[in-house]
Order: sequence, then structure tokens, then C-alpha cells
Amino acid sequence: MFDGLKDKLNSFKENVEEEAEPVEEAEDADAETEPADAEEPAEETEAAEPETDAEPADSESEPESEADADDSGSDRGLMERAKLAATGKEVIEEDDLEGPLEELELALLSSDVEMSVAQEILRGIRENLIGETRSKVKTTGLVVEEALRDALIDVISVGQFDFEQRIAEADKPVSIIFTGVNGVGKTTTIAKLSQWLDERGYSTVLANGDTYRAGANEQLQQHADALDERLISHEQGSDPAAVIYDAVEYAEANDVDVVLGDTAGRLHTSNDLMDQLEKIDRVIDPDMTIFVDEAVAGQDAVNRAREFDDAAAIDGAVLTKADADPQGGAAISIAQVTGKPILFLGTGQDYDDLEPFDPAVIVDRLLGHDDEEPGPDEAAA
Repeated sequence: MFDGLKDKLNSFKENVEEEAEPVEEAEDADAETEPADAEEPAEETEAAEPETDAEPADSESEPESEADADDSGSDRGLMERAKLAATGKEVIEEDDLEGPLEELELALLSSDVEMSVAQEILRGIRENLIGETRSKVKTTGLVVEEALRDALIDVISVGQFDFEQRIAEADKPVSIIFTGVNGVGKTTTIAKLSQWLDERGYSTVLANGDTYRAGANEQLQQHADALDERLISHEQGSDPAAVIYDAVEYAEANDVDVVLGDTAGRLHTSNDLMDQLEKIDRVIDPDMTIFVDEAVAGQDAVNRAREFDDAAAIDGAVLTKADADPQGGAAISIAQVTGKPILFLGTGQDYDDLEPFDPAVIVDRLLGHDDEEPGPDEAAA
């Protein structure tokens, strides 16, 4: 998942490290030559000694020797301080970043990251890196990785909330409406979320508000049968708001925790269908409206998320086919563009192929840490 973007982020880390390290080496060399220059005045003092009278020279020879020793000790201290400074000095300057950042921007855009989001990532990296110092135990690569991680998390964590906690705290039944364009996996996502909720102790009822598409009732009924869940549906062409209203009534009468309502696939420009969403909002006042699209749609998914949020405010998004997406642009961009979080990733065809979206986990995956073996302490835990 997101392997293409992962490779590009790793290339950025390597590029910055290559740019920054020569600066360190040059400064180290200057620091090492500085004590040698400091010894020159002592040599001049020794050369001037024969011009003094012999008697005074003999009487003062010992103090001068002590002074020379003090100077030598001072020089050695300066050398040590220079070496210590070399392990904690500034390692990344603005000039070091310009080339790698230009390449990173192109890499992000080619991975379907929305332009304003790419610029926000670059801004965060500059803010976190320019003038940054490293301690003895940190390499330049680690400093860069930490800055990149912080910038990515800031971008994809926008609006993030704990979905399960919201379900737990809400008055029951909780009504959730799913929307998006045709063919992106809304119906299958509803079935996956039904199982996800069931595994956590929440009962669900499915509602088919996609009343105009031939075969929609049959498709959702197959999922309901497979999951042993109840489906509320009306005849084709019925009012979608009435179907979902009946599902909420059923849930209230039967102590069902969550209503999952499907709706017709639509474009934001489909005025009649958008009017249906507005009517559902008025009649049902759903607790959440979730936008569903394909991760592989990339920039198109980002644009549609923005447009749907403008037309009928969403509370979050689910990206399907994330397992088939090498780029990750939609996952990086949607939260920043809409101000609403990605809640789940669809990662396969089975009902349990639904992964809660955790920004820290996603960023670690992008930085290549998902393949690392646990350390001894982690394994023992």
C-alpha cells in the first residue's frame, strides 16, 4: 500500500542527508585547524626570548614555562570544545533544503497529492528543519525523518476523531448515511462496517436509500443475509428519506444501536439527487454522513470529497481499494482539503478488510517502518 509514495519520501530523506553532511565535514575541518593556528603566538614568544638579558631570563624562565603549559592546555580545551560542538551544531541550512524540497514537491504532485496539501507539507518541513541541530546520538537522516513525520501527521490528522468512541457516546440509534459517486464501493463498505460494529458489540440495521438503481435492493439484501442482519427497503423508485426513516423507526422499536443507510450514487452536479440528500438531512438529521470513494481515484477523489462537502457537509470519509493504491495522494490530501477526517481504509474484498485510519500508523508505513522487526523490548511486551 502506497509503495510509490513511500519510495519518494525515502529519496527525500537521502537527498537532504547528502546535502547536509558535507557542511558538517567542512566545519569539522575548520574546527580542527583552528587550535593549530592558536599556537603560533606561543612560537613567536619563544623566538623573542634570546633578546632579553640572561639574568632576568633565568629568573623568569620557570613562570614562562608554566604560561606555555597553560596556553597548551587552553588549546587542547578549545580543540575538545570544537569537537563537541561538531556533534551538536546546525546541520541543515535553508540552502541545503531547496533542491531536495523541489524534488519532493514534484514527487508529491506526481503521487496525486493535492497542490495546496503538498505546499503545506513543504512548509512544515522547512519550519521543522531549517536551523535544526542534532545531538550526538542523532544522524542527519533521523532529524530529517522526524521533521517529515511531523509535517505529514499535521496534514493528515486534520479533524480526526475516534469513530468508535463517538458511536459509544451517542444516543441510540445512531444514524449514518453513506454518499459518493456510483461504483466506488458504498454498499460493500456498509456491509464491512456492519461487521466491524458487530465485532465491537453494536447491533446494526441496513437501509437501502438507493431506490432508483435496478438491483440495489438485491445487492444489499445479499450482504444482509451473509451478515445475518435486517435490511429495510422499499420498492424501486420510492422516497429514499422514507426508507431510512423507517429504518430508524425499526431501530428504535427493536433496540438496534446503529442504522447504516445507503444512498444513490451521484455527482455533486446532480441537482435532483443532491436534493434527496438535503431531504434526508431534514427528515432524519443523521448523526454522521460519510463520503466513500476509491483511493486509486487519486486527485479525482480529492476533488469529489471537496465538492460533496461543499454541497452537503460530510463528517468523514472512507477510501476503498487502498490496498491497490501505490500513490497515497488521496489519503494524504482529503482531510486537509475538506477539514474532515478519513475514518477507514478498505483493503480488500472480504468483510473484515476494513482498517481504521490511524494517522500515526499511516505515516510510519509511508516512512517504511511497517516492515521493521520489533526490538527485543517490543517482542517481550
